[in-house]
Order: sequence, then C-alpha cells, then structure tokens
Amino acid sequence: MSSSLSFFLYKPTHFHSSLITHTLRNTQQLKMSSLPPMLATLVVVACLSSALVAAQNCGCAPGFCCSKYGYCGTSDAYCGKDCRQGPCTSGSTPSTPTPTPSGGGGSVSSLVTDSFFNGIVNQAGSGCAGKNFYTRSAFLSALNSYPQFGTVGSSDDRKREVAAMFAHYTHETGHFCYKEEIAKSTYCQSSAQFPCNPSKQYYGRGPIQISWNYNYIPAGRSIGFDGLNSPETVANDAVVAFKTGFWFWMNNVHSKITSGQGFGSTIRAINGMECGGGNTAAVNARVSYYTQYCQQIGVSPGNNLSC
Repeated sequence: MSSSLSFFLYKPTHFHSSLITHTLRNTQQLKMSSLPPMLATLVVVACLSSALVAAQNCGCAPGFCCSKYGYCGTSDAYCGKDCRQGPCTSGSTPSTPTPTPSGGGGSVSSLVTDSFFNGIVNQAGSGCAGKNFYTRSAFLSALNSYPQFGTVGSSDDRKREVAAMFAHYTHETGHFCYKEEIAKSTYCQSSAQFPCNPSKQYYGRGPIQISWNYNYIPAGRSIGFDGLNSPETVANDAVVAFKTGFWFWMNNVHSKITSGQGFGSTIRAINGMECGGGNTAAVNARVSYYTQYCQQIGVSPGNNLSC
C-alpha cells in the first residue's frame, strides 16, 4: 500500500547441538570423581535439562519452522513431523493452542458480517482497484485455512483479534482501496535461503501489504503459490491475498493479541518503525480504527493500545 509500510527482516534465533556439547564440557570441568556416582549422574542430567529448556524457546523468523525440540530451520527435520510452528509441511503435527469454544464471542463469520465488511469497503473511492477485489466471501474462504484465527482465548480476546486485524487491513489498504503498494520498489534482500528473481518486485500487496522476498517465498510455500517467481499472484487472486494476510498474522501477530499484550503489540509486530514516535500519526490512525471496530463488534478495546 503506502510507503509507510516496512516489514522487518526477522533474524531467527538458531539453537544448535553445540549448546548441549558446551554444557557437557562445562559439566566435565567439575571434579566428578569427587562426587558419589548417583550425584554425578544427577548433575549431568540437570545440566542437560537446562540446556534443552533454553533451546525450546522458539523465536523463529517468518518462513522458519520450529521443530519438536524448539529449534529454528527450514528442512524436513524442522518443518516435517512434529513441527510446532511456522510453515510446517503437510505431514506435520504442529502444536498449537486449543481453540476455545465460541461461547458468547460468536464465530468470526458472525462478527465479520456483510454490514461490517462492506462498511469498510464502501469508504474506498469508486476508482479504487481494491474496491471490487476484496470481498467478504474471499475473506471467509481464506479463513477456512486458518481455524485458529478468532477462536483462541476468551470471548473478548477473540473479538479483539478480529477488530485488530481489520484495523490493520483498513490502514494498510486505505479501506481496501489498494491491492498494491503505491511506492513500488524491489524489496529484495537476497540470501541462499530466500533469493530474488531479478525480473520481479516484492513490494506490498494484499490486505496486510506483504513485502520483501523473504516473506513472499515462505508465504507462497505455505499457501500454495510461487512467491519467488509470481509475487503478483497476491494482487490477482483475492483468496490468496487474504491468505497472505492470515499467514503473516498467524506467524507474527496472533500470539500477541490473544495473550493480552494489547493492540499496541500488534502495531509493533507489523510495523514497529512507527512506534516510539517513529510515525505517531500512523499509530493513532491504527488505534482509531481498532477502537471503532471494537465498538461495532461489541467489546472494550482493552489496555496497551499504543506503542
């Protein structure tokens, strides 16, 4: 959308087997011979347990999988069987929070009504490319692939997540006016893991304005389009567009809003450069949309609204 959007290059925290090796070496420095055999064994077990606990705190970047042991990577060892988080492959069994029954919170489709959705779209100008591109039906179709969205936590948590997503969508696309960023640029930061096609540009597209090759490629792998060679698919297929929004949200934002960190944490996750006085007007606009949508959905906005 606008040039204000800037996704970050998340640097994954790589945990390696060297962590355990280092722990063992430190353990070996103890005068083990001076300890009773049983006590010496307990010391080794305790040190190994501490190392494994440290390794299991996943903070993987977008496009990286969290393995069953808590390591970040992209091979089958990370994204295959027992993958916990990220773009896990089809055979994996990621560990995700158990959805809470809808109770009084209502399903996502009952919150995102025609009136709610069209009330946003109708504020876009008649000449906007996205006005007839973004539809409620495309949103709900994409939603089917992300059953965790809007189903985790209390009734208020679930409502706030819906309000938060649409607040950011509204800000990024100008009430669903833009399919593509205005200030188009290459947005390439090439690496062996995430190369760039020199004939393509990876600028913002879709409701979350997904940007950069290192976001397009893993999103494409997860969703089912060629993010490296056909990033324009996001601006040509409304369901794919909404899926990129869900993909980025579930990997980077979902846990923030559902764990009670407040709307401000979602701003930081999407465009942290706006925070701390970086772009106060943009932050205020996002907060304003969020509070409006909370009112429409019937939930208090909660605390920690800004960043």
